[in-house]
Amino acid sequence: MSKSRVSRRQFLSYTLMGTGGFMASAMLMPMVRFAIDPVLQQTSGGDFIPTKQKAADLTEIPVRVDYTVKDRKDGWYKSDVSNTAWVYKDGETIIALSPVCKHLGCTVNWAGDESHPSQFFCPCHQGRYEKNGDNVPGTPPIGPLDEYEHQIVDGFVYLGGTKPNTLV
Repeated sequence: MSKSRVSRRQFLSYTLMGTGGFMASAMLMPMVRFAIDPVLQQTSGGDFIPTKQKAADLTEIPVRVDYTVKDRKDGWYKSDVSNTAWVYKDGETIIALSPVCKHLGCTVNWAGDESHPSQFFCPCHQGRYEKNGDNVPGTPPIGPLDEYEHQIVDGFVYLGGTKPNTLV
């Protein structure tokens, strides 16, 4: 027999601590799983989204191309997300620029300002961009417009994710 006996008070204390620890872990485990599950999900990065724009119809004048990302998953919520790009040809090269202004995230328009018909214009704070997406010095934007990764599949333009502008 052991010389040190566990008193009734110690036994109850150990039992309550064990039971409380088990209950706390059972309560916290789903919360931890809920918090880290989106991080552990595999993403299908690099997917290209089809647009209705034919590559043969592109000219040197940027055209607005609207497309929809189907079933975009954000955590546990699936939705369709509409996006826009400005697409044009520079020689034989196709350029796809993001319409999101680098100043405050407003949407830029091609030839949106009558006094600067060959530039992108942001109506929020009169920001201007050159045709290649470079910001015009002295206007609010702090950087050039982002580019979309793109490819041509069966004669149609497919758009991917954005990347920093490589034209400027």
